[in-house]
Amino acid sequence: MTTFKLTVSSPDGDLFSGEIVNLSLRGAMGDLAVMAGHVPFITSVVPGECKIEFEDGEEKIGTTEGGILTVAKDKVTLLAGSFKWKE
Repeated sequence: MTTFKLTVSSPDGDLFSGEIVNLSLRGAMGDLAVMAGHVPFITSVVPGECKIEFEDGEEKIGTTEGGILTVAKDKVTLLAGSFKWKE
């Protein structure tokens, strides 16, 4: 699968930076998933879960209290007011 770079940042600094295959979360207009090659866009993110899937099939889930998601040609950035990994 094709990967893309994701950076998750909060006021506490960068919380994650790495290559992933899928990012799923809830944006202002509803649930969305981002994969490599997605059309660029910007949206607000509502509080909820954020699922990150890696190339080896591993998944990590975090929670955010909202923020901004920016999808560019080869990079995705989640600027979250707060972000915590679920155990």
